[in-house]
Amino acid sequence: MSISTKYNPREVEEKWYSSWMQRGFFRSTPNPKKEPYTIVIPPPNVTGVLHMGHMLNNTIQDVLIRRARMKGKEACWVPGTDHASIATEAKVVAMLKEKGINKADLTREEFLKYAWEWKEKYGGIILEQLKKLGASCDWDRTRFTMEDDMSAAVIEVFVDLYRKGQIYRGVRMVNWDPQGKTALSDEEVVPKDTMAKMYHLNYEVVGAAEPTYITVATSRPETIMADVAVAVNPNDERYTHLHGKSVHIPLLGKEIPVILDEYVSIEFGTGALKVTPAHDLNDYELGQKHQLPTIDILNDDGTLNEKAQLYVGQDRFAARRNIVKDLQEAGLLVKIEEYASVLQTSERTGAVIEPRLSMQWWCKMDKMAKPALDAVMNDEIRLHPPKFKNMYRSWMENVHDWCISRQLWWGQQIPAYYLPDGSFVVATSAEEALELARKQSGNDNLQAEDLRQDEDVLDTWFSSWLWPISVFDGFKDPDNKDILYYYPTNDLVTAPEILFFWVARMIMAGFEFRNEPPFRNVYLTGIVRDTQGRKMSKQLGNSPDPLDLIDQYGADGVRAGMLFSSPAGNDLLFDEKLVEQGRNFSNKIWNAYRLIKGWEVDESLPCPNETAMAWFDSRFNEAFVQIEDHFTKFRISDALLAVYKLVWDDFCSSYLEMIKPAYQQPIDKQTLDTTIVYLEKVLKVLHPFMPFITEEIWHDLKERKEKEYLIVSAWPKQDKFDKQLNEKMESVLKIVAAIRNIRNSKNISPNKSLDLAIKVMNQDGYEDFISIIRKLANINEISLVQENVEGAISFVEAGDEFFIPMEGNIDVEAERERLQKELEYTRGFLNSVVKKLSNERFVSGAPEAVIANERKKQADAEAKIHAIEQSLASL
Repeated sequence: MSISTKYNPREVEEKWYSSWMQRGFFRSTPNPKKEPYTIVIPPPNVTGVLHMGHMLNNTIQDVLIRRARMKGKEACWVPGTDHASIATEAKVVAMLKEKGINKADLTREEFLKYAWEWKEKYGGIILEQLKKLGASCDWDRTRFTMEDDMSAAVIEVFVDLYRKGQIYRGVRMVNWDPQGKTALSDEEVVPKDTMAKMYHLNYEVVGAAEPTYITVATSRPETIMADVAVAVNPNDERYTHLHGKSVHIPLLGKEIPVILDEYVSIEFGTGALKVTPAHDLNDYELGQKHQLPTIDILNDDGTLNEKAQLYVGQDRFAARRNIVKDLQEAGLLVKIEEYASVLQTSERTGAVIEPRLSMQWWCKMDKMAKPALDAVMNDEIRLHPPKFKNMYRSWMENVHDWCISRQLWWGQQIPAYYLPDGSFVVATSAEEALELARKQSGNDNLQAEDLRQDEDVLDTWFSSWLWPISVFDGFKDPDNKDILYYYPTNDLVTAPEILFFWVARMIMAGFEFRNEPPFRNVYLTGIVRDTQGRKMSKQLGNSPDPLDLIDQYGADGVRAGMLFSSPAGNDLLFDEKLVEQGRNFSNKIWNAYRLIKGWEVDESLPCPNETAMAWFDSRFNEAFVQIEDHFTKFRISDALLAVYKLVWDDFCSSYLEMIKPAYQQPIDKQTLDTTIVYLEKVLKVLHPFMPFITEEIWHDLKERKEKEYLIVSAWPKQDKFDKQLNEKMESVLKIVAAIRNIRNSKNISPNKSLDLAIKVMNQDGYEDFISIIRKLANINEISLVQENVEGAISFVEAGDEFFIPMEGNIDVEAERERLQKELEYTRGFLNSVVKKLSNERFVSGAPEAVIANERKKQADAEAKIHAIEQSLASL
């Protein structure tokens, strides 16, 4: 059979993915005879397209699910997408704008019709892209957080928590997006480093005999019209004369009190703080403490309202420019300073966030946080790596109530219904709401049209925190076969930045609604960064298109490249050379396969390769123990590197070289059959990482039955290995490498046969390995000697000394001169190290690791000098 000389990923990937899908290998149904293994995908935004973070996250999930499937478990990977309220609404509004339609001119129902049309057209793009990566999700189980059953679960949970007293409505400080005109959760706020300005303003003291001022520093002069006080520390002697006094707000002239509070830092700024409760969280708490009024001077879109009295209708930043100019002209602006600051911006619109008091719906978190905290701290749920436990604990011990309402139309509409008198009821349906409203009001004549449902929708996270339960319809039917079999799920793979906002909340929901955790392990990936350490993003233009990478290097190459340097919890510094290395690995495997398939068999030949075959069997088993250990500890990157070494070094570079027949000569049947068995085992451990090329080779190797696919073949079982044999072969390979190095350094052709003499110091000789050394190092005669060999270059391995006679192979005088120069240089190097170690100040002051390194240099130099002297003596 003719095998392509070059591996072509494009031809292979679509073929095998379609084949896996057609045969239903990704599908899962509850099977009492098998142990379930379940992963739920962190649902990407329905607006999303594949980026490098998705690539890493989903490659890891696919590795885990493929291994579990091969281990005979009922593997179920549930895919789906998140409706992403803010992002999707922004996309739909932009689409409508292109059509000349303004959202404000539409009814809610009309807008939602457009939104659903957009979702149906674009919402599945990212899931289709994941298929290109090889993601073996059960696509028949694909869920969407706004489908009917999922939305019903969200409404049911809201009503349940409201009736338990854990959801309430109230005015509190929120992150406000003036462009999106909605409240945001903390995770939707992106901090950006910037240079800001600090404005020092003079507030005139009321009733002073002569004009007296107190200077206040602020970064937001446009909010002074919302000031309700100036605060100073009661212990600040500079302002003792102001106790009980009032000041005038600059330009506005309004009188506000000077209040005393130790919250104000004497050392920071001017020691005087303007208090603006409506526009700063800390000011709000100060205002509550001192029972101060709250004046909100901003509209939803960030323009100033009538309460500001000045600059009404102007955008907040335009108002800032104008007020600074007016303050300057009035002589009330003392100075402007620049300083490094952090600007809080909206993740979705990029607008600068406005801290703002707003009437919103809130979910109390303290009660639900306790079991969720305990579960992680006692390792009922394990975080990988465990370093994130402290971060998790810090968050959970200082948990705040969750703002769950959003001023949008796309999402689950809050199930609160307002009566004509302004009171409200909370119900799962309009019919139930009417019944409750009649009962609450005592008015049996109330009609459905008398009630008004809350306009807001729920935070997207309020649906995704239910994800591990709702994907199995655990709210719709709490005892259905799927939820009882697949829940709790096994492993969650996600990013550390949503450890609290999503992971912790899922844990809370798991205990709250099913009295058990939603998963057992959380694998936290790092962030994919460029080689300069910057997070990859479209804005920076430093992120390659994942599909372009797959097209260029193949999905297997990209998967391997992503995992070569991505230990859990640590950021991945992405370099395209990594996926190039992954592609080269694919080519190495393909070439090894071509070599094996190219051999002709002579059944009459005896088997000369017992030692090599016994060694690789033992070496595979040893490596497999390491691979399994890495998987158990969620060291996925280390597991791949162990497989990589096994395949590239041990199988391709060593074993195949040991057993391959001479050029155009046949191979014996026993060796070939055994080698194919070994190749199959290698393909199995490689398959979770590189599924396409392994499936291709698996089927090319020999005829397979209809469902005898690698994807569902049995994962290898741990077996014993011969440690002594492995160590001996390791020495043999080092001997071969040393001989090859001598050839390179002396310009001796690899085709020229050399002799080798061995002075064996250990009892265990090399009898079983003679043929391997001869073959790999191109050795003619091997002899055992008692004394040093004259005119030879020697090296030591595992206590034994090896000699390569140089007569006829090199220019002896030139070699003596070279060795003499190397000896002089090494002696000089040794002297410098000894001098450093003789310096008491250095030895007493340097870290132990540095001292140990210098001593190692000394020992290495002394050993090298000894070897050179012996080589010189033998010439």
